[in-house]
Amino acid sequence: MHPETTAFGPIYLSEQGFAERYGVDRRTVQRWRITGEGPPWVRLGVRRVAYRLSDTEAWAQARTYPHRAAEIASQTREGA
Repeated sequence: MHPETTAFGPIYLSEQGFAERYGVDRRTVQRWRITGEGPPWVRLGVRRVAYRLSDTEAWAQARTYPHRAAEIASQTREGA
């Protein structure tokens, strides 16, 4: 079994769980969801959203750089 799944399927993080895991404020997570800067999310109800752990890990990996110059180069390519 994949470490990011259970016998019931993928592992999901609540909005608060996602914020705690990545050390950011819950309002930041909400802003990322509105602007599209954050990872994909799932609507579970009228007032409830969740984040698949595998999506959050992929999102974080895509923002991992060996040094600041690599980050800047990536941003330059995205803006071009």
